[in-house]
Amino acid sequence: MPSGTGEADIETRRKRLLYRSVYRGNKENDILLGQFARAHIADFDAAELDQYERLLQVGDNEIYDWVSGKVPVPPESDTPVVRKLLAFRVRF
Repeated sequence: MPSGTGEADIETRRKRLLYRSVYRGNKENDILLGQFARAHIADFDAAELDQYERLLQVGDNEIYDWVSGKVPVPPESDTPVVRKLLAFRVRF
């Protein structure tokens, strides 16, 4: 596969994940994840995009509870991208 095609695919993936971040259905998470994605998604490599995609599969209430500190992030979800999100919410 030509390198240009791979870059186009990853950019399409980034755009799709950004859209999914902004339009989740829970306004608080729309804002938080939308701003987080705008700030970081352009720098994510394929592995980080995989982690972020898995994060977006988690329910809004669970993500909100993690970010607000109500419950700890479960070990299976504790990834570098989730840690970036938790650090980001401090500035948010």
